[in-house]
Amino acid sequence: MANEPKLMDLSRMRDIFAPHLAQMHKKIYFNRELGILHGDSSFFEAIMQQGPPFIINDHRFGMVLAGEGHINFNLHDRVVKAGTLVYLGPGTIINPIGITENLEIYGTALFADFPMPFTASQMQSAFNGQVRDFQIQVEPQEIAIARNILDTIWQVVNQPDYHRPTVTSLVAALMHHYDALFNRQFEQLMASRSREQTLLDRFLQLVNEHCSEEHQIGYYARRMCLTERYLSTVIRQASGTTAKDWIDRALVMRIKAELRHSSKSAATIADEMHFPNASFFSKYFKRLTGMTPVEYRLS
Repeated sequence: MANEPKLMDLSRMRDIFAPHLAQMHKKIYFNRELGILHGDSSFFEAIMQQGPPFIINDHRFGMVLAGEGHINFNLHDRVVKAGTLVYLGPGTIINPIGITENLEIYGTALFADFPMPFTASQMQSAFNGQVRDFQIQVEPQEIAIARNILDTIWQVVNQPDYHRPTVTSLVAALMHHYDALFNRQFEQLMASRSREQTLLDRFLQLVNEHCSEEHQIGYYARRMCLTERYLSTVIRQASGTTAKDWIDRALVMRIKAELRHSSKSAATIADEMHFPNASFFSKYFKRLTGMTPVEYRLS
């Protein structure tokens, strides 16, 4: 299926780039803990050939230095261009739509084995799960600071026996830089944007976080201290799509990811995602995709 989100983790990325690392070693670095992209646009050409959308299970930080890309992050269409900082958190679904030939991105991925510099309770607000992803336009000097930190990480990891605590500390500095810029722009944005757009963003954030267990509009209305009718009206006006359609879209993506990347039975997935029974789950999935869960998995 064209809309099937594929897991793009360390193992999958190694499979894709292993045959090319000899030629790309000056621009791409991988070990079991982290990956670094040092401005190679061919990286994205190879990724897009894998058939998006993708889902990730780690933290990724990027900075766009040239060109632009049209990408859907967690149901939001975005155009990222030169001067943009990008953060993608665990569970983010990414659908690249198109990129320019001159796209140049530097960035790093912190894989599951990376020794995170902060405990869960210490994690900055931008990375503690409250925000699934963000893309912010910043000043050239702020991009330069992020690039200088990443360049230093690149130099350290390319030493014959690099010092891991140094890398961890540099990653902490990079995260602090992103967090400070995110929170500054978030405060400015909240002061200027319309109430309807703010409500839509909050609704989509809640849907991305809770769609697996909460399928009804009423839950999201209560969380936002709104009536169901008002929330439904605002979401339709702000997005052109109903609130129920947004919930169904996010839920189906999660179901497809489970069917594709796990060996769980349909009954187990139905139970974990809070459907009343396997029969209802199967009918729901078929109504939205044209296939039963079993047919989808076999296809």
